[in-house]
Amino acid sequence: MGVRGLSCVVEAGSRKIVVDPGLALGYQRHGLLPHPAQVAVGERVRENILTELQVATDVVLSHIHGDHVPLADANPYQLNARRVAPLCKTVQLWAKGPKGLSDNMLRRKESLSDVLGRDLPNAEGQEDGPLSFSLAVPHGEPHSRLGAVMMTRVGSDGQVFVHASDIQLLNSRAVSLILDWQPDIVLVDGPPLYLKRFMDEKRRRRAWEQALRLAQGVNTVILDHHILRCEEGLDWLDRLSAETGHQVICAADFMKTTRCLLEAQREELYEEMPVPPDWHEAYAQEETDTEDYRCYVHVCT
Repeated sequence: MGVRGLSCVVEAGSRKIVVDPGLALGYQRHGLLPHPAQVAVGERVRENILTELQVATDVVLSHIHGDHVPLADANPYQLNARRVAPLCKTVQLWAKGPKGLSDNMLRRKESLSDVLGRDLPNAEGQEDGPLSFSLAVPHGEPHSRLGAVMMTRVGSDGQVFVHASDIQLLNSRAVSLILDWQPDIVLVDGPPLYLKRFMDEKRRRRAWEQALRLAQGVNTVILDHHILRCEEGLDWLDRLSAETGHQVICAADFMKTTRCLLEAQREELYEEMPVPPDWHEAYAQEETDTEDYRCYVHVCT
């Protein structure tokens, strides 16, 4: 969808659940700051999240990374918690607990709680109506510095949806938990293929095996986020669909809109639409805007 994030809205009866209301743009890729065209798409996504929060009954925070939650110290390309605070006075909050959170993440969670003026209670292992939450599972590999995340199950009208944020398909236990929930649709991030030194052949093989296992057991897998920070991820979608006969698509496919891999295409964007050298500093100071680059907003929505 043109940004970093795995935010979504799920309706279940009278409940309107916003999961992971955050976004980021990848501060540096190929030595380049986000292109203004991507910044323009980020603005639209940010406004969409705020619109949905106005009518939300529940807000879920799967973990405390800046592309998944509003931040008290947000950079210009993220979602500032102060804009969210007036919209979250009465919603039910469901948050990742302290297990697997670094000191930095715990401070970030405390700062968010302060801005919202509310506690962020630990939802791990809890159930409430259509909602169920997993215990902590690894953010990628076990015991990594990235910590842990919480997965969400929503069941309504005989259908089950699972949001499995940032598991990266590198841990078989997380995939087993998803399959035990017997979902019809899963929204899950894939492995960070763009991190070439990290994603060695062993990790690639493990991620492929878990992706195949998941896609064989679920009719519709929406595979996005880390995996689509490079165009190689699109090949994974096609291969998984072909091998399993099930639907493996990205978020844009599910929304029936255009695929926009703007981070993967950052170098091309800079070549196609050159950026003044002081643009980002001026944008941060609110001395310029994205008007000249908003053609991509319409392409990507």
